[in-house]
Amino acid sequence: MRPYQPTPVMHPEKMSSYWKKEWKVILAVVVTGVFTNGAMSYGPILLGVLIDAIAAGEGQSAVVSRTLLYLGVIALIQLTRVLKRYYVRVFANRTSATMRLMIYNSILHADTAQLSSQQTGDLMNKAVGDVDICTEGMRKVTTEVFDTGVLMAGYLIALLGYDWKMTLAACAFIPVSMLLAGRMKKTVVRLGRAERAQSSRVADMTYGLTSHMLLYRINGLANREDAEYDRQLGLLEKAGIRSDVMENCLQPVYNAISMFGTAVVFYFGVSRVLAGTWSVGTFTAYLSIFAAFALKSSKAAKLFNSYQKAKVSWERIREYFREYLPYPAAEKRPAVQEYAVRDLSFAWTDSRPLIRGFSFTAHAGEIIGVTGPVACGKSTLGIALSGMEGYEGSITCNGRELKDCTALERSDCISYMGHDPMLLDDTIENNILLGQKGDVMPVLADVDFLSDLKEMKDGIHTLVGSSGVRLSGGQQARIALARALFHHAGVLILDDPFASVDRRTEFNIYRNLREHYSGCILFIISHRLDLFDQFDRIFLMHADGSIETGTPEAMKQEEEYGTLYALQEAEAHE
Repeated sequence: MRPYQPTPVMHPEKMSSYWKKEWKVILAVVVTGVFTNGAMSYGPILLGVLIDAIAAGEGQSAVVSRTLLYLGVIALIQLTRVLKRYYVRVFANRTSATMRLMIYNSILHADTAQLSSQQTGDLMNKAVGDVDICTEGMRKVTTEVFDTGVLMAGYLIALLGYDWKMTLAACAFIPVSMLLAGRMKKTVVRLGRAERAQSSRVADMTYGLTSHMLLYRINGLANREDAEYDRQLGLLEKAGIRSDVMENCLQPVYNAISMFGTAVVFYFGVSRVLAGTWSVGTFTAYLSIFAAFALKSSKAAKLFNSYQKAKVSWERIREYFREYLPYPAAEKRPAVQEYAVRDLSFAWTDSRPLIRGFSFTAHAGEIIGVTGPVACGKSTLGIALSGMEGYEGSITCNGRELKDCTALERSDCISYMGHDPMLLDDTIENNILLGQKGDVMPVLADVDFLSDLKEMKDGIHTLVGSSGVRLSGGQQARIALARALFHHAGVLILDDPFASVDRRTEFNIYRNLREHYSGCILFIISHRLDLFDQFDRIFLMHADGSIETGTPEAMKQEEEYGTLYALQEAEAHE
């Protein structure tokens, strides 16, 4: 059997859409559920007939035939019950897969501002834990429509057929248990929200501890973090217990209230048996059906609480259910001939503009260096040029405005490598390929990594550890650069690509960039000026947000750049 492939759903923000999407499975649930639960009341009826046959002293053949009929009906009911449960589980599993598909698609298309406002642990807790709780609630509702709704209707019809007055009197306590469950709605919702919120805090803390444990150990903070983690786990345990008590532990109370009606059944039922209007078998059948009916009604009361808990999770993840935006199949990226910036201004939220009125035009084959004093905004300029964040002015790639492009279309035009290598806990090869196919050796050669690779017994299959902890800082930076080169677009923005490497390695990488990526426009952001003499242009950033541009020779005549260059040249010759 081929594995199920989840597909998008229309109107994902509506819970009903997921039932509509799986209508074929739901149809199978309906057919098997109606038959199973509609026929369930025949079991006690046939059992009563069998008891009466034995009590009346009917022949062995009559008793055997009634026994076989009873067992056959029970076997058929249980078979269709198995099928109904199977299809309900299929629905739940497919719905879970579809919801995750929609959430991950929403995350993939979210802008950086949206992603930066979300804590990673909380986001993953929603995408996994809340989806599970939500689909489990949907599964219970789907199941109980038949196991409770249809079954209760069948039981009630059978009970009314025996004695409608006694049935109404015995059922008087059932609405009480349902009303009680309804009264618990606000409490269940409040405790459910508290549990999910605490679960998100623990998930986020788990992610932080696994990512930064080495940092905590080096600075002697591991014990403190462990103690806080234990405290948060204790709070989660208490929140979970309180939530589960309200959802599950009140079930015996609901059962007891619903079963008060058995006193009515015994009083009137025994009277009818003694009066001779009912046989023992009839009384046994009625009592069995009523007991099952009362228990089912109490589970319906519990279902209200389960639904409320699922609703809490649905509200937490609903914001991620948006229109599905497919990523088209990978194609050859178009060559970038011109990259033009006009009156570019940029500021982070609630801060003064760091870049103001900057304009230039770059063409394929150019290498442009970006430098300036510490904290002048060099990295900010790189982010602004990538188009990842909102900007004022215009940035066009081959004449097309980046504001009008999707995230995928921007990535076809621009590749960006930031300060953080962002390495996965995986092999060197997988960190470069990111799920694509190809040969990583050429880009590893371009970043002068082949000699490092020879020292690793597993070569490109070497595991780098969490955030690249098994590698040196220079190795991490070069693998990140190799990734950017493997997936390179027409414009390459490299923020400090020569971090933590020696000058020989820096020169080798630059030579490879110049030779092998001559069809690209390269922006190299760095405070090290060793190679700036060989660049085509230099952007010098000032602390006030202004930017000077010029050739290397012209920029040496500029006071600030000339001073920086002279100081670094003097240090290199010491």
